[in-house]
Amino acid sequence: MVRRTAVAVASLAAVASASQPGAPAPVAAPMRDLEWGQLNFIHTTDTHGWHGGHLQEAQYSADWGDYISFTSHMRKKADERGVDLLVIDTGDRIEGNGLYDASNPKGNYTYDIFSEQSIDVICTGNHELYQEDSVAREHNITVPNYKKSYVASNLDYIEPQTGDQIPQAQRYIKFKTKNQGYNVVALGFLFNFDRNANNSVVQPVEETLKEEWFQQAIREKPDIFVVIGHVGLRMKEFEDIFKVIRDQNWYTPIAFLGGHTHVRDARVFDDNAFAIASGRYMETIGWMSVDRIQKKKGGGAKAENENEVEANAATVTFKRRYIDNNLFGLHFHTGLNETTFPTEHGRNVSRKITEARKAMDLDERFGCAPHDLWMSRAKYPSPDSIFSWLEGEVLPDSIVNEERANVSRLAILNTGAIRFDIFKGAFTKDSTYLISPFTSKFNYIADVPYAVAAKVLQMLNGAGQIFGSGGELDTRYLRSPEQTAPQMLALSSSEEQSEDAGFQIFGDDAGQKPINGGKDEPELVGGYTTKDDLGDDGDDAVHSPIKFYSVPNCIQARIAFPPEGEPDPATVDLVFIDYVQPWVLTALKFSGGDYGSDDVKVYVNGTLTEVIAEWVGGHWGDDC
Repeated sequence: MVRRTAVAVASLAAVASASQPGAPAPVAAPMRDLEWGQLNFIHTTDTHGWHGGHLQEAQYSADWGDYISFTSHMRKKADERGVDLLVIDTGDRIEGNGLYDASNPKGNYTYDIFSEQSIDVICTGNHELYQEDSVAREHNITVPNYKKSYVASNLDYIEPQTGDQIPQAQRYIKFKTKNQGYNVVALGFLFNFDRNANNSVVQPVEETLKEEWFQQAIREKPDIFVVIGHVGLRMKEFEDIFKVIRDQNWYTPIAFLGGHTHVRDARVFDDNAFAIASGRYMETIGWMSVDRIQKKKGGGAKAENENEVEANAATVTFKRRYIDNNLFGLHFHTGLNETTFPTEHGRNVSRKITEARKAMDLDERFGCAPHDLWMSRAKYPSPDSIFSWLEGEVLPDSIVNEERANVSRLAILNTGAIRFDIFKGAFTKDSTYLISPFTSKFNYIADVPYAVAAKVLQMLNGAGQIFGSGGELDTRYLRSPEQTAPQMLALSSSEEQSEDAGFQIFGDDAGQKPINGGKDEPELVGGYTTKDDLGDDGDDAVHSPIKFYSVPNCIQARIAFPPEGEPDPATVDLVFIDYVQPWVLTALKFSGGDYGSDDVKVYVNGTLTEVIAEWVGGHWGDDC
């Protein structure tokens, strides 16, 4: 233990900076080791273009080149141990960072940067499917780049020339691991997403499970099933997949690797089935290990009494770690330092990222944020809430149609339109895409009776039953993915939040490895303190806990209303971000208004991204 912690201190002394210029140096923290098994997984999900790392957060400041160096070293370690390592990605690689969104066409740099990583099993996320052009790029670029490892169990592509519906990629793959020789059957799913572009088809998971090819796949009798998916671990889709596989294979281990909800999580389905989700935005590198896997006799062929034989086999063990994506931790887990850690390949990829950021001028400064603004780390409403800032300052100043500037209006924005926090200091071109990468604009319905329009926000935030559950208008789609995690949903179900109410996950000393034998321990840095089905010792770095708060589905700004004390206007313009139009029209019907899509017109031409950038440029000074 002492020898190992000494490596951590030495690494800290050597790490002077992160790979990207201007990125903060990593900060020391008490560390927990990775626990190896016979089969090990390194997992990324929901990277959303953050392949340059976090340039304002030291604990997540490693970039995609560093990640490539890390996986290269870990593959070597696996070979030295005689065990196996698989690298997994479960989608949502696009939308959410200037590195992807600022180029024309979008992803002009990131598809090449991402493809530098060797990945053993990969699937699609919902963000690859919102726009026809991103669907086409995924099919024509990413799928060929990962021809042997891309799995699309319930996703089809519509060929533009013929209109034929074809599988996006292989429905499942079979392979044998390098060192232990395990026979693996791998599947790749997307949750039941129904807001996809017309050149893609997402088959509901429950229908996919009835397909002949799937029934064949679960009868292949591998040593282990690997089910990856852009699916939250607590979502019904994974439960359905687990039940069908388990009904046919009573004791075969099943490793699930999921995503979509942007949280660190691990779930135990049964003694031989386990799942991990690995956060978001290149903050987290997931680690899962599986031990005591029993090989099937005959190379996977079915024995007559196979389930009875397996019943007598030892139960497999699963371990997990959530690795903070910074060089201090990556050096610690590889036993290397600033000199020995970077590979030539990794350096080249980091250089590509730097050149791409420079070509798109992502560091162009629009203004300087006077203080931090949080999505969920501050109560809403409050001065530190990004939604209060939007509601009270940005929308009133910016949502103006000159022809109707004197007409009172309600401007509605769903909180899921905002994807990240604002940190005190430089607000750059890149920042605009981190905050809101989408192309959504503002529409409106003119002259709606105020008594009708005033009910819409309440329905969007509290009348989910009128929109249905699990369908296209499920109000969970209005929030950011992490707000749909079970802990946040439980918090938001409370009728009131006290002054100190919030969701807080505490870590303890279980498995903690103090630096320098427990002497002169550094002050803990705030960060994830995850609690999952295995306990609260999953994070590789020990953090001080951060409190998170629930936010509503939507916020609303009252603009150009009469002064307080005067009567409300008889009618208002109802303005809303175009993404929420289906919900708004439904809410209007239940509020006593009869409006349809023909009544909707464009209010302002700029996207929310452009609106925020223009406001910052006009209101925040340039002196940081």
